[in-house]
Amino acid sequence: MSKRAPPNDGHQGPAAIRRAARRRADHRPGLVVLAVVLGSPARADDTTLRAVLFGSMEAGASTFSAGGAKLAFDRFDRDGPVALVTAGVGVRREGGGREPVLMRFTALGAALAGYQFIRDWGAVTLFAGPEASWEALSRPGLLQALPLRAGLRLHGEVWARPTETTLATATVILGSARGDAYLRLSWGTALFGAYLGPEAALYGDRTDYRKWSVGLHATDYALGGYRFRLSAGGQFETPLDRWSPYVALAIWSTL
Repeated sequence: MSKRAPPNDGHQGPAAIRRAARRRADHRPGLVVLAVVLGSPARADDTTLRAVLFGSMEAGASTFSAGGAKLAFDRFDRDGPVALVTAGVGVRREGGGREPVLMRFTALGAALAGYQFIRDWGAVTLFAGPEASWEALSRPGLLQALPLRAGLRLHGEVWARPTETTLATATVILGSARGDAYLRLSWGTALFGAYLGPEAALYGDRTDYRKWSVGLHATDYALGGYRFRLSAGGQFETPLDRWSPYVALAIWSTL
């Protein structure tokens, strides 16, 4: 398993940045845009909101699903402390060729504290805190549980509006529990009620597993009280050295 999903990538969505751009004349900061593990943004339509709930799933040769919450101690529309709590599970295939084929199951959890910096053009958020990971390896006739690992996670995000109709994001996650790293970049232009454009991501961990993915995304589509991001494309994994398609869905809502 284990690509972090967009992910999870705690946040506010592009709609908030659009309002920020309209307010530049009076020099008030724009509403924040943040994305959590697994790649998913969240948004606040009311500056009194204090929490964003989110969930995401990526399905392909490996599968990962995650959920959690981002909490603001003051308001989402200005600089201040924030917290991010996430949990996720996933599975991926390992081995092949001369090696036995194994399935690696992983469970992850983290509780991070951070600070958000709100500007007219978007938002930057930095998090740090403890994380824990539990894994098991399975093949016919064998189930091996690995020791629980604890460590430190660093999480950084940038959501920006280069122009009135475009959105650019960057997410970086580093974790010591599994010795892993995740990077996601995306760009989109406003079309058909969402931001549409390309995305690219890279994931690797201490097992020498690597995953590169390139695809297209539609971000910040609204339906009822929820916002969505849908992604699809292709991914390449090593050491299996294979291409496969992937599809990912993220959903978030404010409280």
